[in-house]
Amino acid sequence: MSDSPQHDCAKAQLSVTPAQDYAGDVPPELAWQWVQDGEAVLVDVRTDAEREWVGAVPGAVALAWKQWPGMAINPGFDDGIKAAAAGKKVLLLCRSGVRSVAAAKRATELGVQAYNILEGFEGDPDAQEHRGRKGGWRFRGLPWRQN
Repeated sequence: MSDSPQHDCAKAQLSVTPAQDYAGDVPPELAWQWVQDGEAVLVDVRTDAEREWVGAVPGAVALAWKQWPGMAINPGFDDGIKAAAAGKKVLLLCRSGVRSVAAAKRATELGVQAYNILEGFEGDPDAQEHRGRKGGWRFRGLPWRQN
């Protein structure tokens, strides 16, 4: 039985966009599919405070790219990302998809197959400059929790 045209269209939207200096960009839904299939590990590169106050993905590895206050690069990032990878693809998630690109580039330099999750956890700001209403992990209805 062949896939319907609608199913083919949905598959096409869930594809990797090649990127320079790291493996590529993936939509949140594809990232979640890879995690569920055991192909990849999700690494949340936001700060501890962001994960605690805004929300986090259950089962994600918490490994800040930059640390609060001051937003200095986390000196434990290199060792942490290599340990998290354990031979799998690594999917990097931040608030909006900016820090995760930088983290994906660094992870790639370290020999890790690293992908940026498009839209991040909260997505882009809307017309009122509020996040969480225009794209992002939460907006897409993917698993998350909040303390």
